[in-house]
Amino acid sequence: MCRFLAYHGEPVYLDELVCAPTHSLVHQSLHATEAQTETNGDGFGIGWYGERPEPGLYRDVRPAWSDENLRSLSRQIRARTFFAHVRAATGTATTRANCHPFAHGRHLFMHNGQIGGYPRIRRRLEALIPDGLYEARQGTTDSEALFLLALAHGLEHDPVGAMAASLSAARGLMREAGIDEPLRFTAVLTDGESLTAYRWACDGRPPSLYWRETGTGLAVVSEPIDGRRAGWAEVPKGGTLLARPGQPVRVAGPGETGLRVAA
Repeated sequence: MCRFLAYHGEPVYLDELVCAPTHSLVHQSLHATEAQTETNGDGFGIGWYGERPEPGLYRDVRPAWSDENLRSLSRQIRARTFFAHVRAATGTATTRANCHPFAHGRHLFMHNGQIGGYPRIRRRLEALIPDGLYEARQGTTDSEALFLLALAHGLEHDPVGAMAASLSAARGLMREAGIDEPLRFTAVLTDGESLTAYRWACDGRPPSLYWRETGTGLAVVSEPIDGRRAGWAEVPKGGTLLARPGQPVRVAGPGETGLRVAA
């Protein structure tokens, strides 16, 4: 499984969260403690918002711990909203196009988890993506496919309902194919202003997800980047974190989000 970090708030340099902390994301790329695999060395990516509405992206197939460009860029890029992700591949190729985060228009998306038996339903899942969005598909991952399918279901206006509909469609294909492996979906989505973080799974065992809000901003992480759970709140299984402009951050339970449709 992968590890990731999302930040939204007052502008900060990326390295303050991605590289500097004791248990930073770069450290987790070698020494994750709450993942199925300790090493997440199948590429990495960062996405950030600057002066333009569309995010910038930098992704590569090298492990995060050995890429000097990541450290250099992180020391120079200052952003109010950014994503960072280190990848542990779950069956698809280690290519730049398969590295997270994924961008479309003003949206950024990254995922930790997998669709069980994905190779058996990949063709049928991709067939659900409208042609106009399928043209934007660059890689082969289940994560990117779910992102594009959710965009087709109205992600821009209803990020929770659209994602629930997409996972429900994937689960339907899995049932038709007789797949017993679980669908696990811990993910974060942003348009640069709002942020939605999901911790969903059909078997009740989604990957870990934590959040912390300070006077300067909101951080959402796979694992606490300071190596301590104190001060961090865990998003409950089946929960969805919602951060909207002008509103307090809140965590909605499964009954509020339509998770029962996706489970």
